[in-house]
Amino acid sequence: MKYYDLIVVGGGVIGTFHAMAALDAGLKVAVLERSIKPRGSSVQNFGQVVPSGMDAKWQRYGRKSLEIYKSIQAKFDISARQNGSVYIASNAEEMTLLEELARINQSNDYPSTLLTAAETTARYPGLRADYCQGALFFPEEITLEPRIALERIQQYLVEQRGLDLFYQTLAIGIESGSEGCTVHTSRRESFKGDQVLVCSGYEFQTLYPELYLQSDLQAVKLQMILLEKQPTQVIPGSILTGLSIRRYESFRECPSYAEIKAKEDPNSLDRQWGIHILFKQTTDGSIILGDSHEYADAAEAENLRIELKEEINAYMIESGKKIFDLQNWNVRETWAGVYAQCKTTDIFRHTIDGRIHLLTGIGGKGMTGSAGFASENIQNYL
Repeated sequence: MKYYDLIVVGGGVIGTFHAMAALDAGLKVAVLERSIKPRGSSVQNFGQVVPSGMDAKWQRYGRKSLEIYKSIQAKFDISARQNGSVYIASNAEEMTLLEELARINQSNDYPSTLLTAAETTARYPGLRADYCQGALFFPEEITLEPRIALERIQQYLVEQRGLDLFYQTLAIGIESGSEGCTVHTSRRESFKGDQVLVCSGYEFQTLYPELYLQSDLQAVKLQMILLEKQPTQVIPGSILTGLSIRRYESFRECPSYAEIKAKEDPNSLDRQWGIHILFKQTTDGSIILGDSHEYADAAEAENLRIELKEEINAYMIESGKKIFDLQNWNVRETWAGVYAQCKTTDIFRHTIDGRIHLLTGIGGKGMTGSAGFASENIQNYL
């Protein structure tokens, strides 16, 4: 039986990039993924890599992630496109926050450019002039195709880096001892290794449920919409709007943020459902539109999957039409993405017997921050 230095349980983005970091350190690594291919939070998202929206700590990880994504893309097509990200202000308050964040970015040496309303509408076809008051553009940021990017990263790691990847392999138990760990699967297979890193996302029931359910972990459900292909309209990069400016962590560091937030109506639908409006065009011309946020403690996570709320989708489309005049608003698909986050900390970590490590609860930072975070955090498991 092959013996691994590190076995990663869970082939989502955070598990995959820890596997990559371990390979960089010269370790023998296996990833065990329960599904036939990646299906969880890492493929249910926009595919936006936006360090600009993170707080100072996670922006640092996000900027490192950009380097890693671009490095892989130079060797292997993972669908990464550097078209930048833009935050579009709808009023004077949001424009104030953009100006303040631009000054913060300047002090952090993170490139960004303030755009006038005319410059913004000229750059983004269909953007409504009666919505746009100006924008802040981040040229270094990238987009990915969420339904294929992670699978291609894993393909790269298998073909060029020596990763052992096992799909349809559900870990149901882990034993640790003085000579290492044994991971048992639902197929009655066993994998042996020195360390095990469990990155099971919002799956709280299979391994160590007592630890997850007693923690401050919660599941978050996001409703998202895929609009049909735009015939000729091209909207490059990640498009984040006024509600994103009012929600994302980076803006909380702006001097005017608290005063501006205090003026908001706590009973508005966007506050009730945690909605902020983002647009991201896929390579085939379709538009991903979203998203909303509903929360449940880990013990109640299954309840989030029961239904999609049509009133949320209708509100997002109605709001989107006030921002862009798209050529096509026909809905191709709707779905709910789910991720895990912590109520009081930025990520959940727990170690058992010095060899089994639980890591989840990265929240909405996964696609942006996981690669950079893993490159540093892997030192804790070597």
